Amino acid sequence: MSLSTKRGSKRARLQRKRTEKQSAICLQQMNVDPSDDEATEKAGNNRAATQEDADSKPAVTKKRKKPTECFLSQPEEKQESTVKAKKRKKKKKISDILEKSSPKPGVPADLQNLLSQYFSENRSVIEKEELKLSDSCFLAANDLTHSFNSYLKEICPKWAKLRKNHKEKKSVVMLVICSSALRSLELIKSMTAFKGDCRVLKLFAKHIKIKEQMNMLEKGVFHIGVGTPGRVKALVEQDGLCLNSTKYMILDWNWRDQKLRRMMDIPEIKKETIDLLEMSIIKLCREGSLKLGLF
Repeated sequence: MSLSTKRGSKRARLQRKRTEKQSAICLQQMNVDPSDDEATEKAGNNRAATQEDADSKPAVTKKRKKPTECFLSQPEEKQESTVKAKKRKKKKKISDILEKSSPKPGVPADLQNLLSQYFSENRSVIEKEELKLSDSCFLAANDLTHSFNSYLKEICPKWAKLRKNHKEKKSVVMLVICSSALRSLELIKSMTAFKGDCRVLKLFAKHIKIKEQMNMLEKGVFHIGVGTPGRVKALVEQDGLCLNSTKYMILDWNWRDQKLRRMMDIPEIKKETIDLLEMSIIKLCREGSLKLGLF
């Protein structure tokens, strides 16, 4: 027997075994007894037919779906921006609050409350008592009907005498504290009728060096000093200005800037003013040599 015939017989036997197994499986699925020859033949014929149909039908190739590109939408950013916008709207500015509130003239109790709140956490009970000022330490407060000129005339009727008797250098008789250099210039212009022949010194940092102010105080005699609390504090710390001869200290309490802020509504000015008061002003007021006025 040739090699090709042997291979053919093997293939036939394998094919026969496969068909027998497939027909047995079909019979089990159809709940038919495998000994039934007719059923076996039908199952074999059905299997062969289905196999022929499958062989005759062309192989269907599955079409692969092209990968679709994903684009990330950005709704979260819009939500975040809207949330930020809402938060910004919720923030209230000092100017908005002050615009709604009616202007009230400052009184000594306002300054007392400000000092007690500022030192509430950093000072002991004994130190707080030392920072308190009695009503006798204050001048009459401005009731918002006075100009600066008329207010000075009311609180200091004997100004001409004080001006003539003052001959000490590195000191002033009256010290005026305000929030800015521009406001200082306005106050200096508005006191022309009150000051008379006395000399006024500008005590602010804008365009004026502190050494120049110290030289002027050391060489000449000045009666009124008008400036910001930061520059006055620096002059006192560097011994350029002595407050022992000062009789009056006026705080520009009620005036408001373009943003409707008073000097104590500005954090930097508030801190520097309170530091100046704590440094030497409160002690001089308690001793009775200096009095405070709220314009």
